[in-house]
Amino acid sequence: MPQRRTKHSPADVLADEFAREKASALGRLGRALETTLAALAQFDADHSREASAAEDRQLRASLVAEASIALWHFVVQREACGLRDMRYVLRDYRVP
Repeated sequence: MPQRRTKHSPADVLADEFAREKASALGRLGRALETTLAALAQFDADHSREASAAEDRQLRASLVAEASIALWHFVVQREACGLRDMRYVLRDYRVP
């Protein structure tokens, strides 16, 4: 039996493309968040909290800032996709 093709309006095609881009961006931003959180976790594992030099504190602050920005971008994109509950992000990505 031959498949029936339905004709999609330009608006439908555009809406589909927007949805694909939203999902793609969410994936990219999720991977970026994972990368920044892993760098922060690695830094914390490698450096003792007891005797940290000023340079170490500055580097950690920079890593925290990068992770914060990545988290912000990811949360905003999730909200654009209709995913409004941030608790899952904090839990699943183990955000400190």
